[in-house]
Amino acid sequence: MTERAVMTALQMKRRHFLLATLAMISSARVASAQSRRFRVAFANLNEEPGARIDGLGFTGADIRRSFELASRGLPVDMNYYDNGGDADKALDNAKDAISRKVDLLIEYNSDPRANDEIGRQLKTAGIPVLAINHPIPGAPLYTADNIAAGRIAGQTLGKFAKQNWSDQTPVAAILGDVADPSPSVTARIQGVTEGLRQELPNVPPILLDSAGHPVRAEGVLAKFLGTQTRRKVLVATLDDASALAAKSAVETAGRTSDCVIVSQGASRIVHGGTSEKKEIDPANRGSIVLGSVAYYMDRYGYEVLPIALRILQGEQVPAQTLTSHVLISAKNVFVEYPPYDMN
Repeated sequence: MTERAVMTALQMKRRHFLLATLAMISSARVASAQSRRFRVAFANLNEEPGARIDGLGFTGADIRRSFELASRGLPVDMNYYDNGGDADKALDNAKDAISRKVDLLIEYNSDPRANDEIGRQLKTAGIPVLAINHPIPGAPLYTADNIAAGRIAGQTLGKFAKQNWSDQTPVAAILGDVADPSPSVTARIQGVTEGLRQELPNVPPILLDSAGHPVRAEGVLAKFLGTQTRRKVLVATLDDASALAAKSAVETAGRTSDCVIVSQGASRIVHGGTSEKKEIDPANRGSIVLGSVAYYMDRYGYEVLPIALRILQGEQVPAQTLTSHVLISAKNVFVEYPPYDMN
């Protein structure tokens, strides 16, 4: 073998050795990244019994349960906090999470001033934060698209009217806590209005305020129906409880042939489990509740934790991730919410 051949062979062996070494180092790093567990804290908006989250039909317990289920099998150790709908408590919880040196905080808090301070404290501590539905300066945000959700409801009502009552001009109403100044409720109302306008330009919705109380919603709609005795009526409710109250008012007034309802939320009170009374169900296709726009709050853990892991692994994530809203109706309810407990 010539001297050049010997040198070439040595260089090839050295190259193979270096490549093998780099591969081992890379594999070790991947294995280390995969085996590492992260400490993640989730501060929930409000877990008080009976409290409905963001004006919809979900509870804080629904949201927390989604994180408990979604975290199984993920490399995370969860710490849970209940902000109790209180800004001061949210600040105390954030301070406790910092003292525990968590790797990331998922914050669900509606008070803007508290969120500003939480963001500042977490930044000082060098701990990343991921916000839910209410922004925190400098933090990625996972949020419902309230305008899009409202628009789906308005379009659904408008299309129904065009297909079934094309020879008449209906009247439309938005029923619920319409005086609530929160951005989410305002956006839903805007979306419903825009959706209706797209399908029925000459049918502006009338706002019917129930202050968020289903019993009052039934009375308010009953009174409204009494003023519209010869009109077809389209009702967009801001939550599922109001939709059920509206249905009761329509039935009591004997107006089921000239009134339809679309709700917001798609919470369990309208699609239920197999052992519960369900308004949205394949066996109930004739219901005047055409459907409810899904917000999937009972799946937040499955949507938010993957984003949190990407942040912890050093990946760049979008500044804002929006919920994908769809109309849950009798046609697709078992697709979106399969009756796994049927047996």
